[in-house]
Amino acid sequence: MKVVIVSPAYPHRGGIAHFTALLFNKLQERGHDVHIISFKRQYPSLFFPGKTQFENGEQAIPTKSHAVIDSIGPGTWFKAAHEIRQINPDLLIFQHWMPFFAPAFGAIAGRVKKGRKTKVLFICHNIIPHEPRPGDKMLTHYALSKADHFIIMSKAVQHDLLQFFPHADFRMVHHPVYEIFENKISKGKARKMLGLESGPVILFFGYIRRYKGLHILLEALKIVGKDIPVKLLVAGEFYEQEDAYLKEVHDYGLAKNVVFYNKYVANKDVGLYFSAADVVALPYLSATQSGIVQICYHYDKPVIATDVGGLPEVVQDGETGFVVPANDARAFANAIVRFFKENREETFSAAVKSVKKNFSWDRMAEAVESFM
Repeated sequence: MKVVIVSPAYPHRGGIAHFTALLFNKLQERGHDVHIISFKRQYPSLFFPGKTQFENGEQAIPTKSHAVIDSIGPGTWFKAAHEIRQINPDLLIFQHWMPFFAPAFGAIAGRVKKGRKTKVLFICHNIIPHEPRPGDKMLTHYALSKADHFIIMSKAVQHDLLQFFPHADFRMVHHPVYEIFENKISKGKARKMLGLESGPVILFFGYIRRYKGLHILLEALKIVGKDIPVKLLVAGEFYEQEDAYLKEVHDYGLAKNVVFYNKYVANKDVGLYFSAADVVALPYLSATQSGIVQICYHYDKPVIATDVGGLPEVVQDGETGFVVPANDARAFANAIVRFFKENREETFSAAVKSVKKNFSWDRMAEAVESFM
């Protein structure tokens, strides 16, 4: 079958590009003719809060893509549609995660489908973003109305999808494990490379925005410090002002307990941070699902997460980690203390090794193939 995926791809950075590379690789492995139409410009610099939109390392999984689309250039949308019509795919896949791209995706999908038998599939990471803005619902409806089929990855996204389209044809497949990163190294070696001493280490990974709850984790760490001298690694780029977080660290007396690596972590370095940690914290205030959990599972790392969105669907409370109420620093602190005092790392990691087999790319590919 011929498949075209419309999505950011290398050298664009981030989880959506990683997802696309892994899906491309799996569909090709299963005998399909796969093409990627990517972006010349994903975000205008004015709208992008990070330092760069591009990877600073080599491509982790070799993929071929053609950069055509400018998110704010309608002429490129028609050019992309023309190129896709020339390929004449059986299935056209869009990665949907925020309404900003809805005008481009809706225009491309509508033009490609005109007079053709090509079916359109939207893989929905979100329906409405974590930080909604006026017009999001209208834009989302415009793009998703062009879809014949959907893949969603959590019950939370299923609920949101059915609010828009009660009779949507969808499959639910949990987010597969991110296998794009290098293998883990020994904990001792990783900590030595990061200049860390021995002792309990928690990792908070990924870009920092308010909904990810880092401020709740810092408050929890203040409580934990009365029992356990925990070190927190915060590895990710600030997408908002970091001053408030630095003030909290100072006010809570955590200067010796928190280490910030304020940068986008290149593919080749991801394993370093996960290998150094005993457990990974996701104190999110809202979520649909999280690719961070699937990086944790790649490295056999247990998780302490909140009970928002699809997180409880993939973090099995008391087996692969702990799940606690959101926006509750005391509950999060209690889970951290329990994790270390009960020495849960080994048993949780063993459970992760078993459970992660359920989150395979073959399952995602099978869901895609069911629409062909």
